Amino acid sequence: MTARATRPIAETVASLMPRAKAELAELVAFPSVADPAQYPPSACEAAAAWVADALRAEDFQDVAVLDTPDGSQSVYGYLPGPEGAPTVLLYAHYDVQPPLDPAGWHTPPFELTERDGRWYGRGAADCKGGFIMHLLALRALKANGGVPVGVKVIVEGSEEQGTGGLERYAEAHPELLAADTIVIGDAGNFRVGLPTVTSCLRGMTTVRVRVDTLEGNLHSGLFGGAAPDALAALIRVLDSLRAEDGSTRVDGLAADGEWTGLRYPEDDFRKDARVLDGVGLIGDGVVGDRLWARPAVTVVGIDCPPVVGATPSVQSSARAQVSLRVPPGQDTAEATRLLTAHLEAHTPWGARVSVEPVGQGQPFQADTTSPAYTSMAAALAEAYPGQEMQVAGMGGSIPLCNTLAALYPQAEILLIGLSEPEAQIHAVNESVSPEELERMSVAEALFLAEYAAQA
Repeated sequence: MTARATRPIAETVASLMPRAKAELAELVAFPSVADPAQYPPSACEAAAAWVADALRAEDFQDVAVLDTPDGSQSVYGYLPGPEGAPTVLLYAHYDVQPPLDPAGWHTPPFELTERDGRWYGRGAADCKGGFIMHLLALRALKANGGVPVGVKVIVEGSEEQGTGGLERYAEAHPELLAADTIVIGDAGNFRVGLPTVTSCLRGMTTVRVRVDTLEGNLHSGLFGGAAPDALAALIRVLDSLRAEDGSTRVDGLAADGEWTGLRYPEDDFRKDARVLDGVGLIGDGVVGDRLWARPAVTVVGIDCPPVVGATPSVQSSARAQVSLRVPPGQDTAEATRLLTAHLEAHTPWGARVSVEPVGQGQPFQADTTSPAYTSMAAALAEAYPGQEMQVAGMGGSIPLCNTLAALYPQAEILLIGLSEPEAQIHAVNESVSPEELERMSVAEALFLAEYAAQA
């Protein structure tokens, strides 16, 4: 690939950035949290319709809003390529995490806002920006001779919930997403300006644990000290999931994996994670071990009385939601079984405990020696002059990856995207770097051209 070939693509993408910002603003405006207990399903339905219209405007055929088994909607479209050209599947998702504490946002979470050179809004990087990246890449190719491959696009509607709607739909319709290569636009660079592909993903299992001890709450003065407190029992159970140094500890689950790829210095991690001065990191081993090669448990929610309005009562019932990230090489179903058994075994005082599975997805390991990675390395080097493609892990989960790998074992799967550390995905004040959006769009366009030429 030559600089002469690269320049028109880069210039076209640059000219399209104002349009990309306007479109991302429209898409971010939908509060598309795929949880009807928090947001109305109509927000997700409107976002799905917007994505479908965007694909039709780009001359995609067979555009369809798919009703999947978990009640969510995914959007599909197909753009035919030249005779004999390979087919590439481009993936993103339009559903988002809830905004958490809206008061913690410096600007409204569902209003794309530019500040200090970044665009802020829920989903700006994860992963509505990923869909815009795909559009930019395809538009740049269309403006410079045409798209040289067949393209399928699938945009998921419940990835953040992990409820498996698209996975089950794909299994029931295996021909729909068949492709020679799959580009998952839901990962990101190790940091801004350092082009990175993600080689592995941890899987995830989520359960809800409930502890019951009494028929109803009791006056803590009259009964406290002898009456078994359900909240205290739950705290004991949750504490049992960590060793003294903070390492995840689930009975029977190995937690000694080692990462051999890109190094992540502790000082850099502290800065990226915004760890407060004087607060230590948890776990042992290098940071890569802890993030990409070992299980990690997180209590993501807990039901108990809030401080404001609290009464002097012994709690009769308490509930928590627990997430366990599962590294490649471990089976999520077995990890779920072990987590459930651990929670049951460590519940004190004979309290009644129930564990309800919420969702799960298997970990993923990519083959970075495949031909598509060679094309991606060349494309990233062109889009990021002076930089070479890096390979890193990602502690997050994309359950669909394993489903696609199982359905299409010959397909190559690449993970790229916009979720670098400054993006603060899943946190308040999520943002995307417009420069990264521009460069990654150029890289994806160049990859499709390079991949077609190599094929």
